[in-house]
Amino acid sequence: MTTATEIQNFIQSGESEILEFKSSFNNELIETLVAFANTSGGKIIAGINPAGEVTGISLNPETIQNWVNEIKNKTSPSLIPDVESVQTNNKTIVIFSIQEYPVKPVSTRGKYFKRVANSNHLLHISEVVNLHLQSFNTSWDFNVNSQFKINDISLDKVQVTIDQINQTSTRISDDPLTFCIKNDLIRDGQITNAAYLLFTERDTVLTTIELGKFQSHTVIKDSDRTKSDILSQIDQVISFVKKHINKEIIITGQPRNTEKWQYPLEAIREIVINMIIHRDYRSASDSIVKIFDKHIEFYNPGKLPDSITVDDLLSNQYKSTPRNKLIADFCKSLGLIEKYGSGICRIIEYFREAKLPQPEFRNISDGFMVTVFSDDLTNKVGEKVGEKVGEKVGEKLTGNRQTILNQMHNNPYITAKMLSEKVGISVRKIETNIKKLKDLGYIKRIGPAKGGYWKIINDNK
Repeated sequence: MTTATEIQNFIQSGESEILEFKSSFNNELIETLVAFANTSGGKIIAGINPAGEVTGISLNPETIQNWVNEIKNKTSPSLIPDVESVQTNNKTIVIFSIQEYPVKPVSTRGKYFKRVANSNHLLHISEVVNLHLQSFNTSWDFNVNSQFKINDISLDKVQVTIDQINQTSTRISDDPLTFCIKNDLIRDGQITNAAYLLFTERDTVLTTIELGKFQSHTVIKDSDRTKSDILSQIDQVISFVKKHINKEIIITGQPRNTEKWQYPLEAIREIVINMIIHRDYRSASDSIVKIFDKHIEFYNPGKLPDSITVDDLLSNQYKSTPRNKLIADFCKSLGLIEKYGSGICRIIEYFREAKLPQPEFRNISDGFMVTVFSDDLTNKVGEKVGEKVGEKVGEKLTGNRQTILNQMHNNPYITAKMLSEKVGISVRKIETNIKKLKDLGYIKRIGPAKGGYWKIINDNK
C-alpha cells in the first residue's frame, strides 16, 4: 500500500520517464501505460494534475474494475496493471503501476508508444520493428530472408574474407559454407540479411551509395554509384573520395617524400566504415557522399537511437547499440572496427591532430550526416567561427551559429529553409540565430531578401 509520504515524494520529484500525473482516466492514460510497458515500466497517478496539485477523482464500487477492463480491451497484447486507490489530503487518487512488458511492442488502438524523458513518443514503423527485435536481443540483419537463396551470395567472396582473417593470429580451416553456418550467416539452409549484404553475388539496390563531386550545390562535376556488397563498398567509396580531394607532396630531403591529404584518410575511412556498417538497410533512401571544394557531406539512412543524443556521441557517454549487430560483430572479427562506440572519438582525434575543424555530426531528415571541413575553411573562417565570439562581446558562439556560418561560407546564397534542413532546427530558430550573428557583426546581408547573398565579416577587421 502506497503511503501519503510516498505520494508527497512522487509529487515533489515530478513527472519523469517512470512517473506521470493525470487529472482523470482517459485514452491518454492508456497510451502512457503502453509507453511504460514498451520502455522500463512506471506509475501513473490519476487525481493529480500535471502541475502536481491533488485534484482527486470520483469512484464508485465498479469504477476501477471497469477501467482495468477498458485497458485490457484497448491494448494488444492486453495489459493488466496493478491498481490501488489512496487517500491523500482528504481526496482519492488512483495509482496504476505497470512493469516493462517482456515481448514488445505493446499497442493501443493500433498505435505504439515509447517513453522518452517525461513524455510519450509515437513510434514509426522502423522503430516498432526495432523494438520487437530488441525483445529477442537480435536485429534485422540477423534474421533469415526467404527471398534470397544460398546461390545469391558469392562463396568466392566468403573465401577471400576467410583468407583475410587468416592473415591475423586466427586460423580458419572451414570451407566457405561451413564458415557461414558457424557465424550465423546461414541458418536452417537459409541466408540471413547480413550474409546477403556482406557477400551478394550481384549488385543490389539495397546497398546503393550515391557519390558526387560538386562544383556548387547545383553543379556536379563527377558522379558514381556503388551497389555491390558492403565489404567492397568500403574501398570503392574511399577511392572516389581520394580521387576528388587534394594531395600535397612534402619534400623532406629523405629518400621518400611525405604525402599530406586534404583530410586525414584514417578519419575518412572510419566515417565510411561507420556509415556502411550502421546504415538502416530497410530504408528506401540511399547513402550519399557529396564532395565539395572545402567540405564533404556523408549522409546515411537511419537516425541515432532516441536514447542517444549528438552530445552523448561527442562525449562518448552512451551505451553502444549497433543497428546491425551481426554485421558489426562480423566486421569486428575482420578488424574493420576496433571497439563498439569508439569510432567517433577517433574521428575527432584524427582531425584535431591534422589541425582541422572538428567534424559536424547531426540527425537530419530520417538519417544521420557527418560533415568534414578542409584546411581552406580553417584559414578563411577559423577565427570567425571559433569557440569564442571575441573579446569585444565575451561570450561563446553556439554550435548552431557556428554551423550556420560554415554553411553560409560554403554557399553564400543559402536560404533560411535550406539552413533549417542542414542544421536540424526550425526556420524560426534559424532566423533568430541569423539576427544574433548580425548583431554580433559576423554576417551582413548583401542585396534583397530574394536574390541577395550573405557576406561573412572578419571580426578582427
